[in-house]
Amino acid sequence: MKVRQILDSKGGDVATITPDRTIGDAIGELGRRRIGSLVVVDEGGNLVGILSERDLVAQMAEHGLDLTQSHVRDLMTSNVVTCQPDDDVTAVTIKMTDGRFRHVPVVDRGRLIGLISIGDAVKARINELEHEREALRDYISSG
Repeated sequence: MKVRQILDSKGGDVATITPDRTIGDAIGELGRRRIGSLVVVDEGGNLVGILSERDLVAQMAEHGLDLTQSHVRDLMTSNVVTCQPDDDVTAVTIKMTDGRFRHVPVVDRGRLIGLISIGDAVKARINELEHEREALRDYISSG
């Protein structure tokens, strides 16, 4: 299965934030949308980082609980692992698992077009296995 297939089923809506916004703004957006990360983009919409719940928790553990006046640029992960629409979902899932992160922006020709999560990848794999199981059952029943 390709990343493109996940985006086709879930859509390409990506929650973004700019690096100059406060962490308070970011926390509000994460909570309001009930999501685990925000893709950080500059004024031109170019990917410059990602801010996840794990980034926030790690910084709180290191610097204390009140980070609300800090800026997204200060806490975001700048070295973002991305994928492309034609990448194999299993390969992307392995990158997520090995790197211990749960969200990967999807970039096509330098343009952000979506985001997939480990949950998206697992759901896609479960659906794929279910279809294979049904096909095998039909094959056995017809033979």
